[in-house]
This record gives sequence, structure tokens and C-alpha cells, in this order.
Amino acid sequence: MKRILASLAAVAMLASPFAASDALAQDRQQAQQQQRGEQASAREQMQAGRNMPIREIERRIIPRMDGDEYIGFEYDPSAQAYRLKFIRDGRLIWVDVDARTARVLRVSR
Repeated sequence: MKRILASLAAVAMLASPFAASDALAQDRQQAQQQQRGEQASAREQMQAGRNMPIREIERRIIPRMDGDEYIGFEYDPSAQAYRLKFIRDGRLIWVDVDARTARVLRVSR
């Protein structure tokens, strides 16, 4: 009986790294699907004339950031807002921008 329990414990220990890597892969896949959904939503809103193109928003916002390094953006479909990411002196700066008007909603430093 002790041998069976020891064998089962050994199998469980060997399987757990695989289970953890599967869980990480699933989390990554879900994040990618969410990002694709957000991108599709942003594109649909822009094509319908409700949102400005991100390139136009970038053209307006980036010059106002006093040379901070622009990293990229995310889109929040529920808020209809873009979050532009910048870095200065190793610190992240987020600029939330209304996707319809390009008005800066908030700057988080």
C-alpha cells in the first residue's frame, strides 16, 4: 500500500509542472483572444465613424508628452478609450484618451 501511495505521489509530482504550464498557456491564450476582441471592437467603432483612428490620436498625443518614449496602446471597448503607454526615467506613464474626441481623460504617473 505504501508503495502504491509513493508511486501515485511521484506521478502527481511529475505531472504538476505540465499542469502548471498548461494553465499558463491557457491564460496566455485567453489574454490574446481578449486583445484580439478589443482590437476588433476598436476597428468596428472606427469604421462606423464613432471613434478616431488610433494613428490620429497618436499624432495628437505623442508630441504633447515632452519626448517620453512611446511604447504602445490598448483599447477599452466598454469605456471607448485608448490607453497610451509611455516610459520616462524607467517609470511607466499611462494616458487615457477618449477614442471619439482624442481628449485626454487621465494621466497616471
